[in-house]
Amino acid sequence: MRLIVLLCACLFAITAAAQSYPRGPVRMIVPFPAGGGVDVAGRVLAQALTESVGKPFVIENRGGANGNIGMELVARASADGYTLLFTGAGLVTNPSLYKKVPYDPAKDFEPVSLMALGPNILVAHPSLPAKTLPQMIDLARAKPLAYGTSGTGGTPHLAGELLKLRTGAQLEHVPYKGGGQAIVDVVGGQIPLVFTAIATAQQYVRTGRLVALGVPSAKRSAALPDVPTFEESGLAGFDVTSWVGIFAPAKTPSVVIERLHKELAVVLRTPFVKERYGVLGIEPVGNSPREFFEQVREDLVRWEKVVKAANIKVE
Repeated sequence: MRLIVLLCACLFAITAAAQSYPRGPVRMIVPFPAGGGVDVAGRVLAQALTESVGKPFVIENRGGANGNIGMELVARASADGYTLLFTGAGLVTNPSLYKKVPYDPAKDFEPVSLMALGPNILVAHPSLPAKTLPQMIDLARAKPLAYGTSGTGGTPHLAGELLKLRTGAQLEHVPYKGGGQAIVDVVGGQIPLVFTAIATAQQYVRTGRLVALGVPSAKRSAALPDVPTFEESGLAGFDVTSWVGIFAPAKTPSVVIERLHKELAVVLRTPFVKERYGVLGIEPVGNSPREFFEQVREDLVRWEKVVKAANIKVE
């Protein structure tokens, strides 16, 4: 009888903890400076959560070392659900790009949910004598072509390196300090190609100032539905999509993870988040913690192979 009473008491305590969470402000660490794509997406979500839950979800920017500083902060934080990580794919690419990172993506975090996918796009200056991806590949096999990105090690850069490995195209990477600067140079004709986020390039494609060659994702983007995927252009299984998601420190109670996941599923369906994410060119997802965990594990293995094959290094 005492055992039954004890078990009931424990169950009641766990249920009460889940229902009462959060009791106060929740920090959402964005491991990048304010104003970037991950930061803006995080602020949209934080506002929606604050309104839905009734407690403040506050963005705290901890940029540096391509996100490693902020990621370490969350990995070392108390596992109580009051410090969360809102980040992108750098969590799974950094361990291959750097000699050492101060966290283990598969062990130091509890995935809560993949929030959204942000398709990238390959665009060209109109003067380039290639209007499709196959034409560009043929051109780059004959002579080297430069392509710009937002910086070394990001998913646009990895997309370019994977394209080189898959096709033998002679593509020379030109890293910039942000996708905006890369777009300016390709529009101005300084470089012929750029891999970037669709949100950055879509206005130039629609006005004809840039030519869209393809999107390296599993499906076409709703923002530019007429642009074919790389797979449709002959590259089977080519999918390099940027993403943003939420993580908690390892050993955060499962009831807290479940409550967070439930609230995130609610806010992702709101018109506010759908509209704001649509403007950013990203698509809401909201998968389960287990599904997100499996994706993280698969991405770690996948990008390690690409980084090694392409000999990409970040000092």
